[in-house]
Amino acid sequence: MPGDTLIASLAAIVGDEHVITVAAEMVPFLGDWRGRYRGAARCIVRPANTAEVAAVVRACSAVGVAMVPQGGNTSHCGASIPDNSGQSVLVSLSRLNRIRDLDVPNNTMTVEAGCVLQEIQAAASREGRLFPLSLAAEGSCQIGGNLSTNAGGVQVLRYGNARELVLGLEVVLPSGEIWNGLRGLRKDNTGYDLKQLFIGAEGTLGIITAAVIKLFPQPNAVATAWLAIASPQDAVTLLGKLQAGFGAGLTACELVSDISLGMVLRHIPEAQAPLERSPWYLLVELSSSGDADALRVQFEDFLGDAMEAALVNDAVIAQSGEQAARLWDLRERISEAQKIEGFSIKHDISVPVSRIGEFLDRAGDALNAAYPGIRIVAFGHVGDGNLHYNQSKPEAGENASFMASQTDVNRIVHDIVHTLGGSISAEHGIGQLKREELQRYKSAIELDMMRAIKQAFDPKGLMNPGKVL
Repeated sequence: MPGDTLIASLAAIVGDEHVITVAAEMVPFLGDWRGRYRGAARCIVRPANTAEVAAVVRACSAVGVAMVPQGGNTSHCGASIPDNSGQSVLVSLSRLNRIRDLDVPNNTMTVEAGCVLQEIQAAASREGRLFPLSLAAEGSCQIGGNLSTNAGGVQVLRYGNARELVLGLEVVLPSGEIWNGLRGLRKDNTGYDLKQLFIGAEGTLGIITAAVIKLFPQPNAVATAWLAIASPQDAVTLLGKLQAGFGAGLTACELVSDISLGMVLRHIPEAQAPLERSPWYLLVELSSSGDADALRVQFEDFLGDAMEAALVNDAVIAQSGEQAARLWDLRERISEAQKIEGFSIKHDISVPVSRIGEFLDRAGDALNAAYPGIRIVAFGHVGDGNLHYNQSKPEAGENASFMASQTDVNRIVHDIVHTLGGSISAEHGIGQLKREELQRYKSAIELDMMRAIKQAFDPKGLMNPGKVL
């Protein structure tokens, strides 16, 4: 079937206005937000519901045309960008944006894949509930993409990754069939947990169209503090003491290097340093269903003891929700500030929490020996061992040429991560960025099992080809 015939078929399914073929109108869909990947597509198709997604998949499958699912297009690894052949169809899920059900007694919400994460959070909040998945792109990322990459964010420490926040899925399979697994059950021991195959699969096994997600009671009290500390090892020690003192009340524990903060202060006009500068910082959040004043007093006592033990050099506790938001803004805008300085070599790695300090020491020494004067921007989720570990040159103009060193820099970083029993991708996925790296660090039997699953679900290889495997 010629390309124009396929486009006519797609238009008959979703309407002429929802099949985009004009080059200028396709531009926003064909490049990633980091400016690293740019692809081409036969067209952009924007179905409005699951039945239309299924019909689009059947039409493309019938003529052997590859499909690239796309949500909010905030991927860090190029997972939602097509290749340069211009032959694939990009399937945008942005019109699947309904909240189908909100079951407050069951603490669940059924949402379509195109729902923006922040809007889901707001809908839960209006009912006195919390959807805890929270990340910097929450104002534009969509839940389908969050689930397809098993997104993490800042509250994994207490609530888990996206994988732990899903009870059921609705998925359009590569055949065009619809699997309705939208069950809001905490216990369902009836064979293989099929939903987990699609979470983190980056659209290579099917297209997630809806999900049943978990909600939690909205905490009555929240305490947020910015701490100045001497080292990552002190951060790990503090984490253990916070967990012992507050248990599940420890919502987030974020590590920020002074280099990272300095970039935010330099490039984000409204940003202000909360304390005198320090080599490292921790952003800590506690939450509770109890009394806010009692939580604050307990936190102040804890910090007093930590300062006496020389684990904390200085601290500030937010006095209001607005102040807490400003502290979080310093953490969340690191990536934005780094982007302003140009390209950098980025790593989204995880190691056992106990080995965070060792990783930072070993990787820092190795990189500085290989690239004297290199600038290392390190920050991340110390509570779950996930660090964003990025390298660039101090002069922004040197970064474009520095990108040629990416393979060698990756080898230094990822080999150390692997030696420490870590992962080369903690929460951003594989996409096309780390596809070759996956081959290096996954065992042969793991790769064989992954290929077998891909073959079983997508024997024609039409669903987001060139990603992950």
